[in-house]
Amino acid sequence: MKIQTFFYLFLFVALGITSCNLPAGENENSVTTNSMVNTSTNETTKEPKDTVMKEIPKPIEKPVTKDQAMTDIGYLMGKFEPSKHKQFSKVKAMHGNGRTMYLRTEAYNAFEKMFDAAKKDGVVLQIISATRPFHHQKSIWEAKWTGGRLVGGKNLSKAIPEPAARALEILKFSSMPGTSRHHWGTDLDLNSLENSYFEKGKGLKIYEWLSAHAKDYGFCQPYSPKGEERPHGYEEEKWHWTYMPVSQKLTADFAAQIQNESIKGFKGCESAPLIDVVQKYVLGINKSCK
Repeated sequence: MKIQTFFYLFLFVALGITSCNLPAGENENSVTTNSMVNTSTNETTKEPKDTVMKEIPKPIEKPVTKDQAMTDIGYLMGKFEPSKHKQFSKVKAMHGNGRTMYLRTEAYNAFEKMFDAAKKDGVVLQIISATRPFHHQKSIWEAKWTGGRLVGGKNLSKAIPEPAARALEILKFSSMPGTSRHHWGTDLDLNSLENSYFEKGKGLKIYEWLSAHAKDYGFCQPYSPKGEERPHGYEEEKWHWTYMPVSQKLTADFAAQIQNESIKGFKGCESAPLIDVVQKYVLGINKSCK
């Protein structure tokens, strides 16, 4: 009995000593935050640190290049002044008809090369119309719309009171403000505004040269003869040529951003949706020029 009592007393003291050797705040059942003791091998094994959730990086977006960016709507509709625009150059007297005209620099540089090549072949190209801003086109359109300027000898405000029919009559000769390719500085009229001029003599020689060589300098005739491939839009204009390296993108940007209802700011603009002017006139061009 005494031996048994002594044994329990010894065990109690031994446990007390062991407990005092543990750091404050811990007991024999506690585990350190940085290690675990392997009692079978007496080796210390590092405990994995808490997993940190890393933010998944967002994919890097490539910046939109100048060629990819959409063209400003105001530009597409001709609402700017070419003489003050940094992308435009003044047409030299030797290339024009005495009037002050401007073209997109890229288009004009290409024309100069075409002019020189044509001259070597005995063909003289002359620019008779270039960039026409919105306000210029507006003055032409409204004069015809109100009867201030006769069309085919008629005062259209009286002869054709219905808006859609009157607009279609004017569009045989002039573009609606905000829809003209001449707003862009990429399109030019050469030598004459009459198809008949290009059907004989010197005019025929000019047209044949352009038909054969203009594409080598980036130019295309947007208003080719109307027919199955081009059923809508303006009548044929043998004098009108567009610089495709720039105008193709402008045509696409116009189609993407501008609807018939966007065409406004002049007398008769209510007719734009009635005749679907964007689809049939702005986009109703020679497929080779698109």
